[in-house]
Amino acid sequence: MPTPRRPGTVADAQAGNWVDRSAPEWLKPYARLARWDRPIGFWLLFWPCAFAIALAAIAGAPLDWQAMVLMLIGAIAMRGAGCTFNDIVDTDIDMKVARTRSRPIPSGQVSRRKAAYFLVAQSLVGLVILIQFNALTIGLGVASLALVAIYPFMKRITWWPQLFLGLAFSWGAIVGWTATMGSFGLPAALLYLGTILWVIGYDTIYALQDIEDDALIGVKSTARLFGRRARQMVALFYAGAVALWLGAGIVVGGGIILVIAALVPVGILAWQVVTLDAARPGNPLVRFKANHWVGLALTMALVAEFVL
Repeated sequence: MPTPRRPGTVADAQAGNWVDRSAPEWLKPYARLARWDRPIGFWLLFWPCAFAIALAAIAGAPLDWQAMVLMLIGAIAMRGAGCTFNDIVDTDIDMKVARTRSRPIPSGQVSRRKAAYFLVAQSLVGLVILIQFNALTIGLGVASLALVAIYPFMKRITWWPQLFLGLAFSWGAIVGWTATMGSFGLPAALLYLGTILWVIGYDTIYALQDIEDDALIGVKSTARLFGRRARQMVALFYAGAVALWLGAGIVVGGGIILVIAALVPVGILAWQVVTLDAARPGNPLVRFKANHWVGLALTMALVAEFVL
């Protein structure tokens, strides 16, 4: 029997998550605002950082586990800050969508002013993490804020908000590389472009959940743009992502071990495409969440190439 939902919980969070079960009552609305009850988001923000650090190791740098830990903490803070900003901007839209109207701001659990204070606090945590790295990485991290700032508005003016999410969520592929190597380069560019395609693919799957509500209120997305061709388009984006990821690995000296190990994330991506069915409730969300395992598997494939 599914776990019953308690008052104040969010509709698109898994029932019985750790925030609902264990967080202090005063913290719960803020934890939900930062999506701590849905960790998939910060993992997806972190994995490009891990890709880059492992790729740099293949290129000859030490495998910097400390940088990975710092970037994971930074991903948690900045994903929370990004979600908070997004919810402040999107309150009017969230109130009209069944899946999002129970979120803390549209439901009245947190005011916009208190959400803004919370946004600043999370951003300061991210800044403390960022200044642990070199000047180039700090500059790139600050520059990424422009992408974070414009993303919530893109669904209002373009059919490609997923592209702008990709530009922002893939930024870790650049900062992870520069934090380790001290400079930008072709491998980082290939990794970044590949990760953008991956994000467009998985966020198109995610957007399939809201396609009817989005059509009613005029919100744009690649899910709406592609329509019945969504599965084929996701397959194309995923194929492009894999090609660019392998290209980045080959440029830095990766070989057969990387190619064989990469069959695992490729298999997960293929499973998502083959079994995707937007007409079945919950189907797109399960496939979207499977991208956490894609990120882990690709990181392990790169680490395997470095170690072996």
